[in-house]
Amino acid sequence: MRVLPICALMALVLAGCGSSSSTSSSTNAASSSSQSSSSVSTTTVTTTPTTSTSTTTSAGTPACVASMLALSYLGGNGATGHIELGFALRNTSSGSCHTYGYPGILFLSASGGSLPTDTTRTTHDFFGSLPLKALTVAPGQEVSFRIGTSDVTGSGPSCTTAHALQVIAPDDTATLKVALPGGTYECGNATVSPVQPGTSAFSNG
Repeated sequence: MRVLPICALMALVLAGCGSSSSTSSSTNAASSSSQSSSSVSTTTVTTTPTTSTSTTTSAGTPACVASMLALSYLGGNGATGHIELGFALRNTSSGSCHTYGYPGILFLSASGGSLPTDTTRTTHDFFGSLPLKALTVAPGQEVSFRIGTSDVTGSGPSCTTAHALQVIAPDDTATLKVALPGGTYECGNATVSPVQPGTSAFSNG
């Protein structure tokens, strides 16, 4: 007569054990799911910008910078107090590069010291008009620009002779230098044209 209560008690104990095991399993699964979701979210946020930047960079050519360029002097012309100087930048690298806009310039003395150089960047100077152009420069090809100076002092600094020119290509900060054979008379003011294909920026080019 006492068998039934004992069996009933054992059944209740076994049911309680099963319920505890089920709860523990559910907690572990929820914890695992939360960790997995957090890991995926972090990876996506971290890697997406990197992938996008890499794709954008590899899709186009690099800017033409000093390490892949050679600067040369094309020559000079003079007329009615105005002096035109032509220069070329040649791509010496093994790949194409792009350039756009105006180079930075600084006239130098015979000893290499800087001379006053007040520049005006313009698409229209005394010698004509040269438009802004986005250029792709293949290996071995050149782009050119011209500088206009004056041998009239006006209200500017005293005139002097420049024996070299320092140039910073568009989109760069490094400098290139080239000698000006025989020197050029300059009075501290100069116009600078945007870069053009080949040697077309210089009238004798």
